[in-house]
Amino acid sequence: MRDVAIIGIGMNKWGELWGDSLRDIFVQAALPAIRDAGVKKLDSMYIGCMSSGIFTGQEHLASLLADYLGVLPVSATRVESACASGGVALRCGWLDVASGESDIVLVGGVEKMTDVGGDEATYALSTAADMEYEAFNGATFPGLYALIARDHMRRYGTTSEMLAEVAAKNHWHGSKNPNAQFPMEISRQAVLNSVMVADPLHILDCSPITDGAAAVILCPLDMAKDLTDKPIVKISGIGHATDTIQLADRADFCALDAVRIACERAMAKAHKTHADIDLIELHDCFTIAEICVLEAMGFFGRGEAGPATLAGETRHGGRLPVNVSGGLKSKGHPVGATGVAQIYELVTHLRRAAGGRQVQGAICGLAQNMGGTGGSSVVTILEAI
Repeated sequence: MRDVAIIGIGMNKWGELWGDSLRDIFVQAALPAIRDAGVKKLDSMYIGCMSSGIFTGQEHLASLLADYLGVLPVSATRVESACASGGVALRCGWLDVASGESDIVLVGGVEKMTDVGGDEATYALSTAADMEYEAFNGATFPGLYALIARDHMRRYGTTSEMLAEVAAKNHWHGSKNPNAQFPMEISRQAVLNSVMVADPLHILDCSPITDGAAAVILCPLDMAKDLTDKPIVKISGIGHATDTIQLADRADFCALDAVRIACERAMAKAHKTHADIDLIELHDCFTIAEICVLEAMGFFGRGEAGPATLAGETRHGGRLPVNVSGGLKSKGHPVGATGVAQIYELVTHLRRAAGGRQVQGAICGLAQNMGGTGGSSVVTILEAI
């Protein structure tokens, strides 16, 4: 297996992009990634997208987006794993290059979510849950994550203030990100005073509906220096795992076993320990998710991530900066694009090009992307060379 490098990145400004179609949004990220890498051709392309058929009525994205990008007859594949679609697409591209099948691979993620009403968007997202046993009986994702939050509170003493601090922290980070959907600071009290969606989760504990895309270019590490004069970032390890799709089937609501196992696999492949990680981009679809993910990956003990967040340990400048991009909460969550955008953010820091949100001295970063309530998860470790 060959070592794999990231030599190009691209991302558009996320938000409610009323004037742009799904194909426009994808190209707005893919073309800058190609230009950033300085490559003339692609051998293959992987596109993470969760639910374009429901959100936009468009399937067969492999043909559509390869055509609109002007790279026909490239080998192109659409990848779906709910909100982990982008992360799984990256793993597919990594395997393609590592195996020697392709040399230059574009991995993109895209979702156009605002062309439908709220009920349709809720339905589209609910397809990432168990449709027969959860969605049919009225369990939405805010409700499912509220169950996780209530269990965590009961067992570990986690408080609403700790959840609110996750949102306040990530919005403070996002205020420094020009691509963020909601680049404004909010206070902990504003979160606590916002409308309750599913007790204990307020509206400001929840990530938004977003249009957006991100893309990266992969190549063999030994070719990277010949292709680019930019700092080279290596994919040191990727771990991927699944769990039951239905939350009620799990022995422990808060454990997120797929996250834990994916992290263990990525760490083992990268030959890294928790102490080697300088920053983390993780899947904070709801504020409780950030706390549970940090604990599942072993960066904090059970019940410790909430107090650590309240103490500022996960803020920029803290012991372990988490979601310096603003995370899903502030940056936005176009579900198929999120996993690739996490990689975009890490590469920016490892290149020392993140401006006012730069994590100083960062040489190793971790991205965690998951689908549903953790039914699938991908963990990727990147390293500056």
